[in-house]
Amino acid sequence: MAVRRPGPLRWLAYAYGAGLPPEYREWVLHDVTTRTWQLRHLLRAVVQLAPLLLVIYLLLPGPVWVRGCAVLGGALIGLFYSMAYLHESTEHRTLKAGYPRGTPARVREEASGRAERDERYAQRWRRES
Repeated sequence: MAVRRPGPLRWLAYAYGAGLPPEYREWVLHDVTTRTWQLRHLLRAVVQLAPLLLVIYLLLPGPVWVRGCAVLGGALIGLFYSMAYLHESTEHRTLKAGYPRGTPARVREEASGRAERDERYAQRWRRES
């Protein structure tokens, strides 16, 4: 069965924090655990910031370079905080989709094969003497 993707308007609402209907549950998990999950999060952050930054640029009085610097500074701060709360944000999205706490981290770990690597490491280097 193919994972059902939300349309543009639903995705936009999702980017701003709205929950999706249950039929998109698998897509939400895919969105926050796929190989490009960090870039997807960054794209959502840019979509959230863009209207605010546009309003600041258009309404802030002063020369173009001052408004541009204000927008750039605001964008950098906004993206910094968005990336600082990357894991918490993805956790919250999966909780809203009905998954138990810790699901995104577990799925990403399983996909990366880290558990198997850790087990092999422990078997090789952590022998009891």
